[in-house]
Amino acid sequence: MRHLVLTVLAEDQPGIVEQIAKIIMSHEGSWVEGKMNRLAGKFAGILLVVVAESRCQPLQAGLIELDKHGIKITVDQTISLSLPYKKDVWMEIVANDRPGIIGEISSLLAKKGINLESLETVCESAPMSAGVMFKARASVQLPKKISERDLMGLLESLSDDLMVEIVQP
Repeated sequence: MRHLVLTVLAEDQPGIVEQIAKIIMSHEGSWVEGKMNRLAGKFAGILLVVVAESRCQPLQAGLIELDKHGIKITVDQTISLSLPYKKDVWMEIVANDRPGIIGEISSLLAKKGINLESLETVCESAPMSAGVMFKARASVQLPKKISERDLMGLLESLSDDLMVEIVQP
């Protein structure tokens, strides 16, 4: 079996997921996992597909043909790697928005060997002021030497207004 990671980008319109799913199904592939969003009028997604070795190339060709319909798909074959992490942790981060906040957070995590697995961000008006609040929900894998409390302290050290909460997935 082959594991394929697909990235999808298209002008948002009804039927994108259906078209992709039909091609995967017609090649007896399995849509294992995926995340999709509408951003600024675009449909963007990433998904994991498992398919038999003998059907891998025809499936890839079928997916790439969707470009004729304005659906751009990039296909990468992957293998699963086991990394030496202690556990997965979900967290929520809230702070006053400012340029570079994602760079600061991601740089700190990388320097400490913390693997950022999933990140969703949004900026919205602060309810009690004219400012803009940055909000993020992230899943990270902690190395064995870093606790959840250490993670919170590291991130909160970036600025006085940054708050971190460990949450359930």
